[in-house]
Amino acid sequence: MKKVFHWTSDDAAYVSDAVVVWCFDSRFDLPFRKFLQRSGIRNPDMVKVAGGAKCLASPGPESNRDFVVDQINASIRLHKTPRAILMLHSDCGAYGGLAAFQGDTEAEAKHHEAELRAATEFLTAAIPQIAVDSYFLNFEGVWEIE
Repeated sequence: MKKVFHWTSDDAAYVSDAVVVWCFDSRFDLPFRKFLQRSGIRNPDMVKVAGGAKCLASPGPESNRDFVVDQINASIRLHKTPRAILMLHSDCGAYGGLAAFQGDTEAEAKHHEAELRAATEFLTAAIPQIAVDSYFLNFEGVWEIE
């Protein structure tokens, strides 16, 4: 093996602040990480899958939902995670992008809000001990689903 990068990191076991289920669309990576930090999430366990919380709300194959639930349970078991954060974003390819909503950002936001509510309901029923927060990201900000 050849070392190609050096850094030092704390090697102690940690407790995760939240398990975060989000999309792997890199356009939202930096702003969402900044949002998490500003929200006090310092040790997130990240579950990045196409469509983010879509796999809990309206999965293609049921195995997608099972995979994400298994990852959340692993985070709880391994890192004592008390909270899940679910994310969807504008122009997501897993939903057909903004074009699937004929460019109507309001219709898209309403649809994703309903999807996040469904994902939250499913996850709360599947893993009752975990608190769930849901967020929609567009190109202007982060919106909490209340």
